[in-house]
Amino acid sequence: MTVNWTFLTNHAQVLLCIADDPGIRLREIGERIGITERATHRIVVELEASGYVRRRREGRRNRYTIRAKRRLPDPVASGHRVGDLLGLLAGPRSSAGGH
Repeated sequence: MTVNWTFLTNHAQVLLCIADDPGIRLREIGERIGITERATHRIVVELEASGYVRRRREGRRNRYTIRAKRRLPDPVASGHRVGDLLGLLAGPRSSAGGH
């Protein structure tokens, strides 16, 4: 069964990409999640402005740090932190699981 929606917002997917590779380029993030580089840039700026991500220059590249102790902004998940979400979804992907 094919669906045309996703459980995770683009913001969450950007965070997961950054967690996987803190030196990732915006273009690469966009390609991974299927959005434009411009949309990716807007999301990263929003995450920075909200205090969820910090950016620093390293030569000609950016390197990102996720502030894992920040609380999630969602009403249903407000008791959880960004690190909780990343701990659940980031890291090695397993082929085990259900349908």
